[in-house]
Amino acid sequence: MLRLVDCLVLDAIDQLDDAKRAKLEALEPRLAQTFNASGTWQEMVGTQMGFADDVHDQIRQFWRSYLDRAEEQNLRVDPQEFVVEFVAQNFPDLAPPRR
Repeated sequence: MLRLVDCLVLDAIDQLDDAKRAKLEALEPRLAQTFNASGTWQEMVGTQMGFADDVHDQIRQFWRSYLDRAEEQNLRVDPQEFVVEFVAQNFPDLAPPRR
């Protein structure tokens, strides 16, 4: 589930690459069967996690804040680092312990 949530966050900030998106879309029938659900992979993951309907908007707001902080501090923006931090802060039960 962690990898699916990571991809959902990347998708919300428009940083999910096309190859991964295609794999996830191809995986939708299997996810539907696994979760006994229907919809897009994003919808199924959101439902399984109990996300609000506006979760993509909320993630984008956090992303914009991350971008602003990086710009203020003259730091390089790393979408994957954002995902790791976002998931660790918001879903500690999913995220692996940070070292």
